[in-house]
Amino acid sequence: MRFLFLPALSALLLSACATDPHAGRGWQAGDHHVHSEWSVDWDRSTSPPTPIRGGDSPYTRSRNARQALAFGLTWMVHTDHGGPGHSAVTRDHAWPALEQARRDVPALIQFNGMEFDVPAAEHASLIIPPGPRERDQLVEIERRFSRNEPTDGVQRDDTQTMLDALVHMRTLPAPPLMFVNHPSRTATGVGQWGEVEPAELRAWHDAAPHVLVGMEGAPGHQATRTERGLYRNAAAPTFGGFDQMTTQVGGVWDTLLAEGRRFWITATSDSHHNLRDGGRDYDPGEYSKTYVWARRDAGDILDGLREGRMFAVTGDLIDALELKVRSTDGAAHVATLGDTLVLPAASTMRIELRVRQPATPNAHGERPLLAQMELIVGTPGDDGIPVMQTRRWGAGTWRRDGDWLSVTWEVPVPARGAFVRARGSSTHEATAQADVPGEDPWQDLWFYSNPVFIDVTGTSSQTATH
Repeated sequence: MRFLFLPALSALLLSACATDPHAGRGWQAGDHHVHSEWSVDWDRSTSPPTPIRGGDSPYTRSRNARQALAFGLTWMVHTDHGGPGHSAVTRDHAWPALEQARRDVPALIQFNGMEFDVPAAEHASLIIPPGPRERDQLVEIERRFSRNEPTDGVQRDDTQTMLDALVHMRTLPAPPLMFVNHPSRTATGVGQWGEVEPAELRAWHDAAPHVLVGMEGAPGHQATRTERGLYRNAAAPTFGGFDQMTTQVGGVWDTLLAEGRRFWITATSDSHHNLRDGGRDYDPGEYSKTYVWARRDAGDILDGLREGRMFAVTGDLIDALELKVRSTDGAAHVATLGDTLVLPAASTMRIELRVRQPATPNAHGERPLLAQMELIVGTPGDDGIPVMQTRRWGAGTWRRDGDWLSVTWEVPVPARGAFVRARGSSTHEATAQADVPGEDPWQDLWFYSNPVFIDVTGTSSQTATH
């Protein structure tokens, strides 16, 4: 009977997945920006330069994977720096190290990737779908398009090379994913951009909207007490550990969303060298996590990252989130993270936010209390400036249902459509304040959801129930 039961159970699970795309899904925590000993330094006294193993991080990929698993992650992307001729390091050293890490830590889903040197910009996490060509696909992209790859003095620091790279990636049978890393780290002030500008984000997203799908909302390097996130310009710091493009209501991210772009945010460690070992970073999952609504499966996790079924959090402030939008007229349709819901412009939408705080202490040995939650609604405005509405709740003003805290808000559906997102904090700040030297990152924790879109012009909607 046992042998008859297992195929029957598998058939039932396959049938459930066919009828309900969310069957078997749960929150899978991960990190898409992690460095190892194959983020090499370079001996430039030789020609071409000679890679120096361990130059920018002392850790093996297996060690990073073990730490990620210990800190509660389901998945992780190995993303080492490039450099002159680094594609050979990727092929001959980093790839075998990934294969070894997969053998050493089979419980962790590990993706092949790199921190891509973006031509005419800075960096992005490049994530390769698993498969028979995942090594060669990464080597080819790095060899042909990475800004710092050439060893012969040829310059690739131009806008067209990045666009060519994205066109190449979008045409692959299994397209990779890309998230822009620390987008405002080189900014010269608030709203004054450096090597990454909003116009570039638009151009890259236009070139390959299913490849370049977002940016780090919360950059790594959060353990340093001198310049949080290594945002070294005091005039352009992080805000509550998150990048200014994300934190400013009505700012860059909201403007992109109001334009209808499916453009997502994440939180990463950018782990190089842990604070315990004299470095300035936290291990993967120790402080920052990106939770993806997916099955414990590499393909479904990539799909969740591509489609925006995720939220970003620091310090384990929460470990589950539900953001749903539905009509108030009793219709069955409901949309959640990354989805689009179609509603009449004259109707009212009901926004429901539920979050869960962890039952166990975080890596700092604390169970931080949630001090506030906020719902944010944006709609396209005149002259490209989104019109924003917000509503905040403090502790004691939300409902508690077991381990879950929930709030609801009913809002008229804007005539031009809208997007809905949520955030919350362990602080009482109405909006995240500029981070200053000496600040304790464990006392300034935030979560940010990705958006739900409201369309008033279409005729169909996606439904999603968790």
